[in-house]
Amino acid sequence: MGKLMRFPSAVRRDPAIEAWFSKPDDEVRRFARPWFEQMRGCGADVRELLHDGHPTACVGDAAFGYVNAFTAHVNVGFFHGAMLDDPAGLLEGIGKRMRHVKLRFAQQVNPVALRELIAAAYRDIRLRLTSAE
Repeated sequence: MGKLMRFPSAVRRDPAIEAWFSKPDDEVRRFARPWFEQMRGCGADVRELLHDGHPTACVGDAAFGYVNAFTAHVNVGFFHGAMLDDPAGLLEGIGKRMRHVKLRFAQQVNPVALRELIAAAYRDIRLRLTSAE
C-alpha cells in the first residue's frame, strides 16, 4: 500500500492552524479554508497540524490531505493522490505518491469533484491504516 506520512503530534484542533488562516490581509488563505474544513469534516478520527508551514489533515497520525496558499493560487493536496480515482481530471503533479488540485480565483472549480477527492483520500488513508495493522 505504500509508506504513510506519520505525524504523532497531530491533534483534534491545532490552534496554529487557526492562526494560519487568520493571517491579516491574506485572502488566498481564506480561499483555502473551506477545503480544509471539508477535510476536517470527514470523520471524528481526523487530526491536524501544521506541516512544512501549511495545514495538514490526518486520520489519527497518518496524513491524507493539506492546503497551501501561494501568491495567486491555492493547492488542495493529497499525500496518496496518485492512487486516487480522478474522473474529473482535477489532480496535477508527477510525484510518486502526491498530487494536488490547483485553485485560482478567476477559474471555476468543480466543487462536487473536489469534495469527492477529499472524501476518497480520507477513505484511502483509512484503508491504508487497516492494511498496515
